[in-house]
Amino acid sequence: MSALGKLANVVSDTSKMDQYGPVGRSEWMDIDWQQHLRWIRLRDRWMNIMEIGEGPPLFFIHGLSGCWQNWLENIPHFARDHRVIAVDLPGFGASEMPAEEISMTEYAETIDSLMTELGIDSAKIIGNSMGGFIGAELAIQHPARVERLVLVAAAGLSIEYIRTQRTHGLRHHAENVAFFYIGWLASRSDTVAKRRRLRSALLLLVAAHPARLPPALTIEQVSGSGKPGFSDALDAMCAYPLRDRLEKIACPTFIVWGEKDRLVPVKDADVFEELISDSRKIIYKDTGHIVMMERPARFNADVSAFLHEEATEQEPAPHAPVHAAS
Repeated sequence: MSALGKLANVVSDTSKMDQYGPVGRSEWMDIDWQQHLRWIRLRDRWMNIMEIGEGPPLFFIHGLSGCWQNWLENIPHFARDHRVIAVDLPGFGASEMPAEEISMTEYAETIDSLMTELGIDSAKIIGNSMGGFIGAELAIQHPARVERLVLVAAAGLSIEYIRTQRTHGLRHHAENVAFFYIGWLASRSDTVAKRRRLRSALLLLVAAHPARLPPALTIEQVSGSGKPGFSDALDAMCAYPLRDRLEKIACPTFIVWGEKDRLVPVKDADVFEELISDSRKIIYKDTGHIVMMERPARFNADVSAFLHEEATEQEPAPHAPVHAAS
């Protein structure tokens, strides 16, 4: 191949890596997921989990109004060399409501109990939004459980002020109610799933360009919306301060954010990096709250580089950019 041809391939690969949304046919569409789903009886309730692959254990924890399917664009990639477990948190997805009152501490204890049930001593943890909050709480309360932590637009900082703002104003409250209502409708009717505009409305708060995401992927996401744990989990996040305890996180931590995040401001990434001693961040341009779905190729590559670092390494792999191209 000529030098010009090789250059063209490099440019093409880079373009695919930074494309918004999936490139081509996604791997998850060719997997029989029913073979990898199972119920776990945990803390006197049934919990739905997905498990696939072999190797070191890796947990995916979804955010508010989410479900294990939030990670469809990522699970096949990481299952090549990891034992991947993606959960439906109690009160979300197909899992039952918890026996105890929903709290961030109880959710962290649930993951701790699940690891015991699965015979896992420690694992790498990847959490989006509320899932990042829970991953951080697990690393604080049970540091031996978390080998490496990936915070994807993690909640827990700016959300401290929502409780006050909900008392003095209606902006956040109105957004939350609207988001909840659309999700509630989606979970009880196939109308949202069938209509592209309604699917885009459901994802408008979390994606920079929801209409550019594939219908098959967005249809899977509505199954996690409108679940009974939403309101209690939102209140639990608002009521539980995280900021002053972040310095207790000792494991290597990778902070991933979208610069157009409408739910959790990108400035929070700076605070997480400042307060967690062994951490570094990466910000993706023209990207919203669900980075793992909006930039799956780049996300998978960057996070894989972090997870495979040797303990003495301090930087991501050489190809990991500070900002992904739009």
